[in-house]
Amino acid sequence: MLRVFLLALLAAISLQNAFADINIGTWNLEHLSVRPNKDFQSIAKVAKNVDFLAVQELMSEEALNTLATELTRQTGKHWSFMASHAVGRSTYKEMYGFVWRDDLVAYEDGAVTYLDRGDTFEREPYSARFRSLKDDTTFVVATVHVLYGKNQADRASEINALSSYWTWLKDTYPGNNQIMLMGDFNTPPNAPAWSLLDATARPLVLNDASTLSTTDGKFANLYDNVFVSKQSAIKANDVKVFKYPAYLGMTNTKARNSVSDHAPIFFRASFAEGRLAVASASRASPASAVPNPMRPATTAGPSGKNLTVAIRGNRKTMIYHRPDCPSYNTVSEKNRVEFANAAAAEAQHYRLAANCH
Repeated sequence: MLRVFLLALLAAISLQNAFADINIGTWNLEHLSVRPNKDFQSIAKVAKNVDFLAVQELMSEEALNTLATELTRQTGKHWSFMASHAVGRSTYKEMYGFVWRDDLVAYEDGAVTYLDRGDTFEREPYSARFRSLKDDTTFVVATVHVLYGKNQADRASEINALSSYWTWLKDTYPGNNQIMLMGDFNTPPNAPAWSLLDATARPLVLNDASTLSTTDGKFANLYDNVFVSKQSAIKANDVKVFKYPAYLGMTNTKARNSVSDHAPIFFRASFAEGRLAVASASRASPASAVPNPMRPATTAGPSGKNLTVAIRGNRKTMIYHRPDCPSYNTVSEKNRVEFANAAAAEAQHYRLAANCH
């Protein structure tokens, strides 16, 4: 009887966790722009299988808006979107984007393009923190489109640099180990170039292919992937390369011409670590709210009213400080630059000081 009870309890817990999971995807949508041959209806039909999607090769914010609008139409649920600024060394530039279902996911804070001081990346990665509205846990998504270049050496330099970027992500989003790095890496996960990142992160997909071959029904390379920390409690279930041409009833040729030459990676994410943290916080003594770095900082003014206080940046270090940060008053006047809020600072490629919590 006890065994039956325990099995039933475990099944109930598993079912509860499944209901709290978020379906996440990453997709290189090959020059996503609003043009006659880009089939947004088909793209949305695939994308609506997830609750949150990271997009690479975005060419305009208008295209992401069009995708979000079509997702809203097809699902009957409102979708929001967020796009980076255009990145790239030459006249050819791309953007990154995120789209998500508003009833399941919310943007939290920290949207920022990586400040690539060594100029290693052709297209600097983009990241932001989001909140699952199913269980009130937060997670960080970073996305990148690694340069294909002329040979493997061109790709390897950016893959090697992802180890430093991973460290930067942990410093930029302190206290949140639920970080996922996803995108088009133009490199299979078993390549030697991954040796540096392998020490701390692991790929979710090891065997399969995600680029569409010119032969109908065939796929070539495993270039698209998702990496999570080896120490993270993120549980990824139902991880798959979503072979969308068969799903849409298209030939590979038609799919490549009207949708993308890449298939998306889809998975179901369980943020167990975040749920434990939320549970611990609810049992602890009430604490003051942590300021959201993407909202204007405020302080108490006369009559108890809140007055907006400027974010303070250091133009020499390209780091910004909120008024509650220990180093806010240490920025010298000659290097000081004021912003209305953190979003304005990050739009100018400033990043939050590491000692701001």
